[in-house]
Amino acid sequence: MSRLSEALLQRFYGTAEHPYETFEREVRAQLRGSAVLLDIGCGREAPLLRQFKGSARRLIGIDLVEFAIDATDIELVRGDLCNTGLPAASVDVVMARSVMEHVADPAAAYREIARILSPGGKFIFLTANIWDYASLIAMAVPNRLHPWIVARAEGRAENDVFPTAYKTNSKRAVRGFAEAANLKVERLDYLSQYPNYFMFNGLLFLLATGYEKTVSRIPALAFLQGWILATLSRPKQ
Repeated sequence: MSRLSEALLQRFYGTAEHPYETFEREVRAQLRGSAVLLDIGCGREAPLLRQFKGSARRLIGIDLVEFAIDATDIELVRGDLCNTGLPAASVDVVMARSVMEHVADPAAAYREIARILSPGGKFIFLTANIWDYASLIAMAVPNRLHPWIVARAEGRAENDVFPTAYKTNSKRAVRGFAEAANLKVERLDYLSQYPNYFMFNGLLFLLATGYEKTVSRIPALAFLQGWILATLSRPKQ
């Protein structure tokens, strides 16, 4: 992060709510103390899932990676989103943050989520919008190069960068897969954030900030914002 980028970040986004915070607020709004919460793609140490301790009766995390912790307060399952191994109608809230853009078979994923959700249960996810410039660039760059690029742009470890598919990353795609899996769309919003990929250069950050502010303020350009936040539900009947 350059010093200029840091100063611009504070000036233009100092009090702005990050999409991660909006997502977490949406999850909490759907939780009850007796709920079972599943975090899809929870990560090696399940940091997000741990934030919901005390907000749900049971916390389950699932991921393909090898876990870096031996947890006793949460349940960690090494498995696939399309075949969780969980009983039918056993989960009240499923959450997924920055995961759905990596799903290669969304139809199977949505069907599995519909299967494990209890009647009235919610599936809440935050994912990259396919029409965001970062997504468009990512689709143009071979997946094998993503770890190197993300490690230098965001400082994330290369072994925590996974191939992207962008198959359920538009409102139209979400609606289509949800309908096919008999899930009801309750919320489907575009969200925006500061241009984090340009934090390394102050001038680029300023230019990207101008772009972000423009697409956020003009309704006709809303589809270019960086994130999609969705809340789907399984019908009670």
